[in-house]
Amino acid sequence: MEKFVLIGSGLAGGMMAAFLGRRGYEVDLFERRPDPHAGNIVGGRSINLALSTRGLHALQQLGIADEVMQHAIPMRGRMIHERSGDLHFSAYDRDPAKCINSIGRGALNTATIEAAHRYPNVRVRFNHQCSAVDLDEPAAHFLDTATNQLREARGEAIIGVDGAFSAVRRSMQRLDRFEYSQTYLPHGYKELTIPPAADGSWRMEKHALHIWPRKSFMMIALPNPDGSFTCTLFWEHAGPRSFETTRKDDDVRHFFGEEFPDAVPLMPDLVEEFRENPTGSLVTIRCAPWHHAGKAVLVGDAAHAVVPFYGQGMNAAFEDCVVLDECLAEFPEDREQAFAQYFAKRKENADALANLAVHNFIEMRDKTASPAFRAKKKLDHLLEGALPGMYLPLYTMVSFTRIPYAEAARRARQQDLVVYVTLIGAALLVVVLALLVVTGAVAD
Repeated sequence: MEKFVLIGSGLAGGMMAAFLGRRGYEVDLFERRPDPHAGNIVGGRSINLALSTRGLHALQQLGIADEVMQHAIPMRGRMIHERSGDLHFSAYDRDPAKCINSIGRGALNTATIEAAHRYPNVRVRFNHQCSAVDLDEPAAHFLDTATNQLREARGEAIIGVDGAFSAVRRSMQRLDRFEYSQTYLPHGYKELTIPPAADGSWRMEKHALHIWPRKSFMMIALPNPDGSFTCTLFWEHAGPRSFETTRKDDDVRHFFGEEFPDAVPLMPDLVEEFRENPTGSLVTIRCAPWHHAGKAVLVGDAAHAVVPFYGQGMNAAFEDCVVLDECLAEFPEDREQAFAQYFAKRKENADALANLAVHNFIEMRDKTASPAFRAKKKLDHLLEGALPGMYLPLYTMVSFTRIPYAEAARRARQQDLVVYVTLIGAALLVVVLALLVVTGAVAD
């Protein structure tokens, strides 16, 4: 049976290994970090993820969705925190059963790796840092950081599931006519914590994604099963008021006291965490093609890293695994065609998601506190109920269906155009009728 060498056992790596193992392929999965079963934490990255329909579908295909959901907390909507302390709740969907689910990265990563381990033809090796990839062999070279020994792995194909700064993609970038771009937002992010109450309960509404929108920046908080919330401050890297210029403890206290006054009493370790936790960057990566001669292919962030503001990065990576698995099943004797088909199906949708994610950052930080925004959401839900199957809000299509991202974006634009034209037409009709009434009254 063919052998695949997978590089990267993050969320999509474990899942891809499980799909391939289920099909009977020989799989060697290499990961530079230690085994997450040992309680290792992924440093510098958010421990929270928002699991929704696309990701759940992939987990269901492997039969582990119910197991994973035991570690998840449903979030039914956004809880908006104003500077005044006033709260506004906005449901994600008119159906209260439709939720996105806050889940810890560690629990989900462990579940996907355990799913891969269930197949005897899958082998997972930790503490292996990829130093080079030979695409034409194909072969990958590793340093075993536990023993300081070099190792080579060969197979019929290499799958790069090794994140935004992928070693596999770096090798592909040396190929002729390979397209690559990366763009950074001017904002960075820093993780902070709201610990649980003394009795272990949550100190804010647990079934909501909390947002403190402040026009050019924002803070969000997602619930954890232990009663805590993981907060993320998204703020400019540089500028007169930014991560760069806010370094003194008193400056931190003043900034949070002014912008997030209701959160400060809930964050006893704020100053220490702000000082000690790293400031991350927000990058969008696009490239093409995602495959080479049937010998290498990219999955997840290695192919299409996106900023986190639609909560779809992990869901999209899981969807990649589903589609690549389907393509390998469709072309079992032609791996090159399978890889090409996978790329053709996913590229447009990955690009659409990248655009949606950046746009949603603007929406979350600038618009969620606006009465006009909340009115638009209510209108969306009203139209969805009045026109079942015909009208679906964009957020619903992205988070609660498996409609391809590009199709969802196109359909949302068309719907908005129809709604706006209808509203303008209705307004003009009211004006015309009012003029007729006035004219008639004058004539009488």
